[in-house]
Amino acid sequence: MRGLQGKVAVVTGGGQGIGRALVLRLAAEGCRVAIFDMNPAAGAETEALAGDAIVKTYQVDVTDYDGVKAAVDAVEADLGPIWALVNNAGWDLPKPFLMTDKPLWDKIIAINLYGPLNTHHCVAPLMVARGGGRIINIASDAARVGTSTEAVYSACKGGIISFTKSVARELASKNVLLNIVCPGPTNTPMMASVLGEGEGAVKWKDAMVRGIPLKRMGEPEDYAGIVAFLASDDAAFMTGQTISVAGGMNMI
Repeated sequence: MRGLQGKVAVVTGGGQGIGRALVLRLAAEGCRVAIFDMNPAAGAETEALAGDAIVKTYQVDVTDYDGVKAAVDAVEADLGPIWALVNNAGWDLPKPFLMTDKPLWDKIIAINLYGPLNTHHCVAPLMVARGGGRIINIASDAARVGTSTEAVYSACKGGIISFTKSVARELASKNVLLNIVCPGPTNTPMMASVLGEGEGAVKWKDAMVRGIPLKRMGEPEDYAGIVAFLASDDAAFMTGQTISVAGGMNMI
C-alpha cells in the first residue's frame, strides 16, 4: 500500500484475534504500530510475531478517558505523530435481550461505544492540527442486519457506524478520513469463548457457516488488507464508507 512506510498507527485490542492480524499487516507495510490492550502479555506475543518491525504495547483500558489520553501522549512521544487509529477493541456476551440486565448493558456500551468515543476525542484533534489522518472503525455486520442475542452489541456497532459518518463529514475538510469495516463471524478467541465447547457449539458454528456463501468462518487475516488499504494513500478519496467483509453473508 502506498504511503504507509514510517507512519504511526494505533490499534486498540491489538493483542489477539483480529487486532493482532491488523497490527502485523500494518507493521509489514512499514508502520510503527502501537497496541492499546488491557493484556500486556498478549501484546508482547504480537510484538514477537512482528519480528524486526517496530511494535510497542501500551496497557490501556479504552473505557478510561484519562488512561487513553495518557497513552496517546506516550505514543506521540515514543513513536511519533499518529497517522492512523484503528478502533478494534470490542466485547460481548450474547444473551436474549430480555435475559440481560443493566450492568451487562453498561459494560457492553462502555467498551464498544464509549471506548471509540474516547479514542476519537484524544486522537482526532492531533490529526486535525497536522492536516491529515485516517481512522478505521471495526464495527460488525450485526449492526447492519441485527443479530439475535446481540441486541445491545448491535446497537453499539450501529451507533459507531452513524458516529463515523457524522465525524467523517465534520473532518473531511481537514483531510482526516474515517471509514468502517464490518466483519462477519470470525474464528477468534472471543468467538471461541462465546461458542464454548461441545455438540451445541459445533451445531451453532455449522449453522453460521451454512449461511455464508463462501462456506467458511472468517479468519483474522481476512480483514487486514482492507484496513491497511483504508489507512494508506490508496484510499485518499474514501471517507464515511461502511464495508462488509463477511464472505457474502449479508449482501447489502
